[in-house]
Amino acid sequence: MDIIKDDAAQTSAEMILLFGGIIVVVVVAALFYRNYLNGLGSNITNGTDLNNTLNGINNLNKTVS
Repeated sequence: MDIIKDDAAQTSAEMILLFGGIIVVVVVAALFYRNYLNGLGSNITNGTDLNNTLNGINNLNKTVS
């Protein structure tokens, strides 16, 4: 048993710290952009942009036909 030269535990600990740091950055970014992220749902359900796009495509189809 060569515990002094075994680096597997150190590598595992470093990977856990790395992933933990990434998770912290993502959570902080989500909290920072909370108002923006909350508004996304209403924009999608409102559907005005989608309806305008579909109407434009339908008008192009009528023009080409």
